[in-house]
Parts: sequence; structure tokens; C-alpha cells
Amino acid sequence: MDYARTITLALPYEQAVPRVKDAFQTQGFGTLTEIDVQATLKSKLDADMEPYVILGACNPELAHQALDIDREIGLLLPCNVVVRAADENTTLVQALDPQVMVAVPERDELRPVADDAGRRIQAALEALAG
Repeated sequence: MDYARTITLALPYEQAVPRVKDAFQTQGFGTLTEIDVQATLKSKLDADMEPYVILGACNPELAHQALDIDREIGLLLPCNVVVRAADENTTLVQALDPQVMVAVPERDELRPVADDAGRRIQAALEALAG
């Protein structure tokens, strides 16, 4: 199962991150957390990697609906959006495919929530892609 929705932006990483936050905000996903993976790995392990951030982008209404169906679904909510530099002028944006919420626990009653989240995530990605 392909579990990511990925687009490539013709933008440097530093310009892409705020645009990604804005595009997801427009679709009702607030950025609750921001993990700078590059900085964390450098400070903890002295390991180098490309600029890479994990945005904890959550839509409270959809999260509430899913959690009312299955409390464990918090483990699979499509809240993580990865923004990472591909090169100096190109950035990859990846979001979890919400259908994972249906497939992994095999809970068909989560499908309407996953479908709604999928439409919103796709709209954000399409807005970014232009």
C-alpha cells in the first residue's frame, strides 16, 4: 500500500515551509507541532541530512470524528506533513494518505472521515502545486 501523497515544489525549502503551512491551514489543518529533524539529528547524533521538517497538521473536527469511532485511531491520524529539501531549488511535500486509517484497523466506518480528510489534503497539495 502506498501510504504517502507526494508533490514536488519548484521552490527552495525556506520558501516552501510557510506556503505548506498556509495551504493546509486553508483546508482546516492547524500546525500544532513542528519538528526540525535536520537540527535534531545534528544536535543529538552529529548526523547531517537535508533540511527536513515534520509538521503536526491537525484538523480538529476530523480528528474528533475519527476518535469517536475508535480511540486508538490517534496512532494513525493523517496529521504529519513532511517538508524536505530535494535540492537547492526543489522541495518535496508529503502527507499521509488518510485511507491508512481505514485499511490498517479494517474499520469501514472510518471511511467517510478518511475520504473528507483525503479531499482536504489533496486540495492543499493541489493548491501548492499550482
